[in-house]
Amino acid sequence: MEKIYNPKTVEEKLYKKWMDKGYFKAEVDKTKKPYSMMMPPPNITGQLHMGHALNNTLQDILTRFKRMQGYNALWMPGTDHASIATEVKVANKILDEEGISKAELGRDKFLERVWEWKEESGGIIVEQLKKLGASCDWDRICFTMDKGLSEGVTKVFINLYNKGYIYRGARIVNWCPKCKTAISEAEVEYKEIEGNFYHLRYPIVGTNKFINLATTRPETMLGDTAVAVNPKDDRYKDLVGKMVKLPLTDREIPIIADEYVDMDFGTGVVKITPAHDPNDFEVGQRHNLEQLCIMTDEGIITEGKYKDLSREEARVQVLKDLEEQGFLIKIEPHIHNVGTHDRCKTIIEPMIKDQWFVKMAEMAKPAIEAVKSGEMKFVPERFGNTYLRWLENIRDWCISRQLWWGHRIPAYYCQNCNEIIIASEKPETCKCGKTDFVQEDDVLDTWFSSALWPFSTLGWPNETPELEYFYPTSVLVTAYDIIFFWVVRMAFSGIEQMGEIPFKDVFIHGLVRDSEGQKMSKSLGNGIDPLEIINQYGADALRLTLVTGNAPGNDMRFYYERVEANRNFGNKLWNATRFILMNCEGETIDLEKTPADLTSVDKWILSKINSLAQEVTHNMDKYELGIAVQKIYEFAWEEFCDWYIEMVKPRLYNVDDTTRYCALWTLKKVMIDIVKLLHPYIPFITEEIFMSLQEAEESIMISDWPTFKSEFNFEKEEQEIELIKVAVRNIRNVRSQMNVPPSVKAKVYVVSEDNAILSTFEKGKLFFATLGFASEVLIQNNNKDIPNNAVSVVIPNALIYIPMSELVDIEKEKERLNKEKIKLEKEVERVDKKLSNQGFVAKAPQNVIEEEKAKKEKYQAMLNEVIERINNLI
Repeated sequence: MEKIYNPKTVEEKLYKKWMDKGYFKAEVDKTKKPYSMMMPPPNITGQLHMGHALNNTLQDILTRFKRMQGYNALWMPGTDHASIATEVKVANKILDEEGISKAELGRDKFLERVWEWKEESGGIIVEQLKKLGASCDWDRICFTMDKGLSEGVTKVFINLYNKGYIYRGARIVNWCPKCKTAISEAEVEYKEIEGNFYHLRYPIVGTNKFINLATTRPETMLGDTAVAVNPKDDRYKDLVGKMVKLPLTDREIPIIADEYVDMDFGTGVVKITPAHDPNDFEVGQRHNLEQLCIMTDEGIITEGKYKDLSREEARVQVLKDLEEQGFLIKIEPHIHNVGTHDRCKTIIEPMIKDQWFVKMAEMAKPAIEAVKSGEMKFVPERFGNTYLRWLENIRDWCISRQLWWGHRIPAYYCQNCNEIIIASEKPETCKCGKTDFVQEDDVLDTWFSSALWPFSTLGWPNETPELEYFYPTSVLVTAYDIIFFWVVRMAFSGIEQMGEIPFKDVFIHGLVRDSEGQKMSKSLGNGIDPLEIINQYGADALRLTLVTGNAPGNDMRFYYERVEANRNFGNKLWNATRFILMNCEGETIDLEKTPADLTSVDKWILSKINSLAQEVTHNMDKYELGIAVQKIYEFAWEEFCDWYIEMVKPRLYNVDDTTRYCALWTLKKVMIDIVKLLHPYIPFITEEIFMSLQEAEESIMISDWPTFKSEFNFEKEEQEIELIKVAVRNIRNVRSQMNVPPSVKAKVYVVSEDNAILSTFEKGKLFFATLGFASEVLIQNNNKDIPNNAVSVVIPNALIYIPMSELVDIEKEKERLNKEKIKLEKEVERVDKKLSNQGFVAKAPQNVIEEEKAKKEKYQAMLNEVIERINNLI
């Protein structure tokens, strides 16, 4: 092995080896149990960020773990066409480079350019995932607009339409004036902003009275078609049915009664704008109100003197006119939620639009039952409640988008009779006999195709062997922020189209935040590029950092210090392996045959890793990946490197020791099991170490996962060595308190009336002497010949004695301790004087007084300890 592990020279070489050998491939094999997982498809516009790195690291850990357990593990990769993001990116690129707009280019030419861009740049993130070590079956990579997947999208649309679940109608949608398309509720990001309540008064027709109300959006009054009160509100009963004159217009609108109005909020009166508010829309439907849209698709006002003003400009002018005409009562500060498009951050505008919708009520029911019955499980369970809340309150899904890039809706309009025909191809004739058809311009919401991902990627709508074998998939790994975007939609789509849930488990992880706990974003400038971390520290260090201490569902903070620590852990493993190999030179170690004369310390470490394998497997099966790797980390660093290797060094350095081979065999055996347990987490360095330690297998990837074996369950030896470790720790603590350097050796007496304990220390005498810095270890059942001034250390059922005179020069130590005693006495006296000074106590802040009291306690405790040590020296 090289003296220093260099990730840059190893990782690319090993990944190529794995790819060439076909280790990532998963063919249908009914002799093996399937394990399948679908990669949440990153956008083709995307670059690898920390969220991708975490999500795909977790998936890779599970895939490698199950592969080593003998499962036929399929991790299906793919990318998403990302309608809005891709269309905007390519349109801007063409405009910047050629000065040509999307509209000028035309639909067909524009789509040609998007496909060209996709082929050139759309696969960047795939290559980046490979650098992370992702062991996907890359031969199966899918794209949401591949021919087969597109056929599946069309089939689902037709199926749902024929069942009456898809319809076209004018309804309120979330409209993005910047992207000029409808977006789903899941794409709306709500933010609290500081706004105002504008208190207005509308004149009641035929009287000199007014009705008062408040609104956060005064400009939308131009689209008011009613004023509403609660039918139970006695204040306004006499006004229901009367008309009000809508200020700034020449229109009169009715006062209606509807239970939607909260009579305890504000004045108990609300303006009704059916074309620009989803709740008002529902009120308007119940009362047959006019739907008056007052804006263009760009958010420009179309009414009256405010025509051609933006929403923001119109608000300023409307308020000015209301005030001048006496209709503005007051303006009151108000914090409220405003919906923005999660991609472009533009404030969304609820607008009446002719769109395509999916009825959700019926499809939601089996998806709800799947979680309530336990058929589909969330990890952690609490996220099942998020899923249920969304489904139980779900509205009809607006699936049309006013874009060109995406799956074009398979609806054809007869230009003669306006008949709509839903078909996978352009119809030849209409029932009216004409052949002039125009296809719907709109495309489907990206999530419509993503909802089919677990089965469309396996060949559906064709009945493929992969679909039969790998569906339903085993687990979905995703962040909590897209439960409603994607998880919900896959659930009801899988049940609707396949008759089965799409996955058995939903493993939810949190977000990666910066070291201050802030969400990483371009606007904050706090994003960290995973590729830079990989280039500097290696993929293994990044992966281990992302998963260590990571609990399911919880956000994590990213610290560079942790990356460095995990790089150092890799170096620790590397150096331990080099140590083993150097001591194995000239030896033939048969790992298949367990030596008959293993010592108690060999049995101890074998028993410890035997139990560790069982615990880690249990944790990983429960998706406690952070807990599992922490256990391996601590075992490898502490038990194996810090304890076992140190324990066996005397045997390794003595070529005449008859148990030397056992030590070498155990070192190799345990190190191999360590790297096997770590392989899912840090695949590159573990492969390199594994191949250096053995020659029988060609890769750790296809080796067997360590399991609990009864023949390596040595409880008695575990207890024995743990007792010796307690003794060593206590000896080291005493020496540390007395500032005794490791170079100073001293006799160590082990005294116990328990023969089993005496036997334990007799068997471990060689390494106990080394670890306890002993010049000689004397084991006896009484206190005979133990010096009077010996320091004692208590362990269960035994005492350890170390002669004081062998640890320190007693006279010099007395002199040093007496000086320390005088110094501490002065400190205690100084604090006492301060606290007894009434002037100080009266004037000083309470926290200062408490600090002084704490100082006294600290100095007094130190003084007591010094006095005790002086007395022990007499």
